[in-house]
Amino acid sequence: MAVPASKADLLAAISTTFGKLMFDLARVPQELAREPSLEGHVSGTVMSPADLVAYLLGWNELVLKWLERDDRGEPVDFPETGFQWNQLGALAQKFYADHRSLDWPELLARLSAANAQLASTVSSRPDDELYGRPWYGKWTKGRMIQFNTSSPYANARGRIRRWLKEQR
Repeated sequence: MAVPASKADLLAAISTTFGKLMFDLARVPQELAREPSLEGHVSGTVMSPADLVAYLLGWNELVLKWLERDDRGEPVDFPETGFQWNQLGALAQKFYADHRSLDWPELLARLSAANAQLASTVSSRPDDELYGRPWYGKWTKGRMIQFNTSSPYANARGRIRRWLKEQR
C-alpha cells in the first residue's frame, strides 16, 4: 500500500489495514490469546497475541493523546512522557502491563473503539493540518498518525497470520 499523502488516503489505509487485522484477530482462539508464543517487540523476547493487541491499543491511545494535547495548545511529549524514542521496548512493556487485566474480547473491543476514535478525529481535520506542514521534526501530523496506526496494523497482521499457521 502506498504511503498516504492526503486525509482520504490516510483514512483508507487505516480502514483497510484495520479491517484485515481484525479479521485475523477474530481467528485467534480465546484460550490461546494470553499464550506467550509470538516473537516479542524486543529482540529475544516472546509475547502473546493479547500483548500484541495491547501494544496496538497503547499506540492508538497515545496518538489520540498527542492530538488532544496539540488541539489544546499543550506541548506533546514524543513518544510518551518518561520515554525516549530509544526506549520503545520499555514502552511496549508498559503497554502490555497497562492492558494485562483485560480479557481477549475486551482488548479487541478497546482496540476497535480507539480505532474508531482515531478515524473520527482524522476525518474532522483538514488535509492542510494533516499534510500541509511538519508537526514533529520533518514528519507531518498525517505521517505520524500513519506510522502508529496503519503501518503497525499491517505488521501485526503479518505476525498474527504466521502465528495462526503455526497453531495448525
